[in-house]
Amino acid sequence: MHRTSGFQGAGRPVPGQSAQNTASPAALERRPAGRQFLSRPAVPAPRWPFPDNNPETREVPMAAGNTFKQCGCRGEDGTRLGQQCPRLRRGNGTWSTRHGRWYYQLELPPRADGARRAPLRRGGFDTQTDAEQELRQARELLAIAAPGDAETAIRIADAITKSVRETGKLPDPGRVRKAVGGGHDPATRPPTVSEWLEEWLAAKKNLRPGTARGYASHIRLYYQPHVGYISIDRLRVTDVASVFEAIDELNEAITAARTSSDPARRAGAKGRRLIGAATQQRIRATLRSAISTYMKQHQGMLPANVASLLELPAGDRPRPLVWTDERVQAWQKDFEARLARARERAHGGRVSPLDIWISTPRPSPVMVWTPAQTMVFLAAAARHRLYAMWRLIASRGLRRGEGCGLRRTDTDLRGAVTTIRWQITQLGWDTAQGAPKSDAGERQVALDADTVACIRAHRQRQQEEKEAAGDAWTDSGFEFTSPDGTLLHPAVVTDMFEQLAYLAGLPPIRLHDLRHGAATLLLAAGHDMKVVQATLGLSSITIAADTYTSVLPQLARQSAEDVAALIRPAQAPARARPAATRTGNSRRR
Repeated sequence: MHRTSGFQGAGRPVPGQSAQNTASPAALERRPAGRQFLSRPAVPAPRWPFPDNNPETREVPMAAGNTFKQCGCRGEDGTRLGQQCPRLRRGNGTWSTRHGRWYYQLELPPRADGARRAPLRRGGFDTQTDAEQELRQARELLAIAAPGDAETAIRIADAITKSVRETGKLPDPGRVRKAVGGGHDPATRPPTVSEWLEEWLAAKKNLRPGTARGYASHIRLYYQPHVGYISIDRLRVTDVASVFEAIDELNEAITAARTSSDPARRAGAKGRRLIGAATQQRIRATLRSAISTYMKQHQGMLPANVASLLELPAGDRPRPLVWTDERVQAWQKDFEARLARARERAHGGRVSPLDIWISTPRPSPVMVWTPAQTMVFLAAAARHRLYAMWRLIASRGLRRGEGCGLRRTDTDLRGAVTTIRWQITQLGWDTAQGAPKSDAGERQVALDADTVACIRAHRQRQQEEKEAAGDAWTDSGFEFTSPDGTLLHPAVVTDMFEQLAYLAGLPPIRLHDLRHGAATLLLAAGHDMKVVQATLGLSSITIAADTYTSVLPQLARQSAEDVAALIRPAQAPARARPAATRTGNSRRR
């Protein structure tokens, strides 16, 4: 079989030398039949065809390469036959399909220091077509370098050698072409999604602790399990969509568990929140920001930000609705019907009305109690050990985490003011302490006399609990704690709130909806949006107007009466008017 040199015109066949593997017989005998990277050339390869051996002074010639077939048979004297084995061909001179393997060899550019590089020699192919196909791929890789660009040719050769050594495969020509076009090192493997997300998050030094925890949870819970193994330049829109399909399946599982007749399934869903449209938008924003940073740092490597191309439901905040009498009646009817069906399915087994109460659909995800309903709740919670916290949330609009994270030293009862500086947030079941979610969240909240009295009574009760606990008491420094002094878990606080509201006979709301109710109460008391924004710690007055307020029916009716009063005609006293007579179209007085 005629064999060419590594480059066209770069040399000529060596007379009298067969094109067989020159490795030792013992080494060849140990090699598997699969694909291999054989570093030694079959024939003495020519020097890089530059007279002064300087790659930068001449154009890079096009590598030709060749294919050949050989086997591991040995002659009577023990020497390896290689390409001379008579069993490689049939009696008619054609290649045998049952004996031997196909190989190819391709000369590579020199190393960066000008030293000769071992040619690319790979084998173990079943057919010559397979060997020629990979040879064409190797040629395509070397042809990416522009004529005369020896530096790029050397970098591509480095990428080929590294890829074959580490993965046993040639690098992808498309990936190498992108790297070369963007001025990047083609030998550097693009990171996986998981690797890049971790690198991206570690580089963001000025994030607020809560924001950093949110990014970390998105990466850990959603991206790493589903698409973390994918190379970032191989990530597709369908891959990102699979993350949110898994989220939808999780939501369905939580919903089914909440309404199940199996107590174990319902217990497993406790503390598990549904991932709504707004949260999904934030999860997507994490990946979109990370990919955008990668595209800025590695220009040309990604054609588009695939996270931006995915369509998701709008994450607009739902408008709060008030539990009017009509809405309460319709919801109550649905709740009773669902409870009856659950008891029928249980066949005499235990059914939790509280679980049905929580899971019965509401007119809006965000519902607000009327002032009268809030008074009913506070009256029912008056004997609860955390009554002062319920009152603070309902009247002053604290977030759940802010109530759990309130420190005793931050409340000045003489000055009737408390400072919101800390919060306890929940990620999965784990909790973390940190500053409020925004700069506006750190604020001073004025306290009314009744709330001050409630906090004084709470501290007295807490002191009694401390004396009863003795050495088991934990001095955590929090205003509201568990009976042993340890911090309150936010999910436990939510459970206590739901039990109190259910036992009070009220329609369901989330604990966070007490915060919306506080904004509504401020408006009902005649305060403007600026007061609402400052009290609730909102970053803008637009949020207060669009999301955190719900106009009470009483306010709506009063506003309607106020407008009508402005346009209602005044009742003027009657005046005596002279009689008039008409004649045709004329008028005389």
